Amino acid sequence: MSENKIPYKIYLSEEEMPKAWYNVRADMANKPAPLLNPGTHQPMTAEELAPVFCEELVKQELDDTTAYIPIPQEIQDFYKMYRPSPLVRAYCLEEKLQTPAKIYYKFEGNNTSGSHKLNSAIAQAYYAKKQGLKGVTTETGAGQWGTALSMACSYFGLDCKVYMVKCSYEQKPFRREVMRVYGASVTPSPSETTAVGRKILAEHPGTTGSLGCAISEAVEVATSTPGYRYVLGSVLNQVLLHQSVIGLETKTAMDKYGIVPDIIIGCAGGGSNLGGLISPFMGEKLRGERDYRFIAVEPASCPSFTRGKFAYDFCDTGMVCPLAKMYTLGSSFIPSANHAGGLRYHGMSSTLSQLYHDGLMEAVSVEQTKVFEAAEQFARVEGILPAPESSHAIKVAIDEAMKCKETGEEKTILFGLTGTGYFDMVAYEKFHDGKMTDYIPTDADLQVGFDGIPKFPGNEF
Repeated sequence: MSENKIPYKIYLSEEEMPKAWYNVRADMANKPAPLLNPGTHQPMTAEELAPVFCEELVKQELDDTTAYIPIPQEIQDFYKMYRPSPLVRAYCLEEKLQTPAKIYYKFEGNNTSGSHKLNSAIAQAYYAKKQGLKGVTTETGAGQWGTALSMACSYFGLDCKVYMVKCSYEQKPFRREVMRVYGASVTPSPSETTAVGRKILAEHPGTTGSLGCAISEAVEVATSTPGYRYVLGSVLNQVLLHQSVIGLETKTAMDKYGIVPDIIIGCAGGGSNLGGLISPFMGEKLRGERDYRFIAVEPASCPSFTRGKFAYDFCDTGMVCPLAKMYTLGSSFIPSANHAGGLRYHGMSSTLSQLYHDGLMEAVSVEQTKVFEAAEQFARVEGILPAPESSHAIKVAIDEAMKCKETGEEKTILFGLTGTGYFDMVAYEKFHDGKMTDYIPTDADLQVGFDGIPKFPGNEF
């Protein structure tokens, strides 16, 4: 199809929307390492995971062989309220950059939660309701996941308890209030309401918190409250599975117009958006059908991929969760209070970590002032105020487009625009007022976290 016939926004019809999630693990020769029991160092069984997660989600978490898992009709119906999301050709950005590159972005911010997180929140709430549970607990960093889960729980009549990373709780009061609109209780983490929260506060007085801290508190409450389970917005295999709707829609839209991306870029904190976007494309690469260049973008203040260790580590600061093999900075690592709250996790998805370890994708880290420069440049020409997390991908997409300008190559670039930044105005204000800084941890800072990675036979790094 000729280029002048490719619209600014490509939408699929309801009939073209995915009817099944894609499980990229099924096509991986080297499967992600299993979760381990921290006491025995043996793979976690479904029976051991059942007190923490919903039964059906445990099955999805452990399934490394089923390529396509049907999306229940009730979830499909909910998706139709805000999906399909648009695939956008960034004509205005291309013109501004004067690049020969063709730039596309998949925009996931066109729902009240403001991000892609709703794709998995509604699935996890559905399975909790189906199991007959009373409610769920969770953590949230920037607040998008907590917002999405509160919406999903409200839809199914479930109670929702959210532990929000303290620096985000203070920076984003309106995001907190949206959660409360949907009936969720929101507690700044670490808090005095849990044993693990009190322990963390005693060890780190005045801490701004981390996703690892908030996870510990949410898991403690879930496992000690009858009728509740814990749900997570990123990192886990089940979450990447649900988020594959992003990539499946994107690939269908691109195939419809004969578009083949050369470079696929996503921000990376725990891995939900990146994993969801790249899944079907990575599947083609794994099967030897087509090659793509994948780039994960993370904050320089929390560089799990680019400076972390590939090892088994606790998923939470309180060390109450299973061990996951991932690129990690150590579960005790608490990053600086940067403004990309959703990217402040100490580790990375086991699935993405394995793909990265096998050389199937790249990773780069970027400073937050450069990220906000790119965000503002994008907002001024494309008309969308991007979330700080998404802006990491924007930064590297612009960098790659400028390389094309230098070389004259006409590459096609695809990136994920995970959500909007309308609740991030404190961050934009600090950027505009020149009060934003770029904190990059020293090797000594990181070593403190590495020293806490559990040591046992087979976990050398």
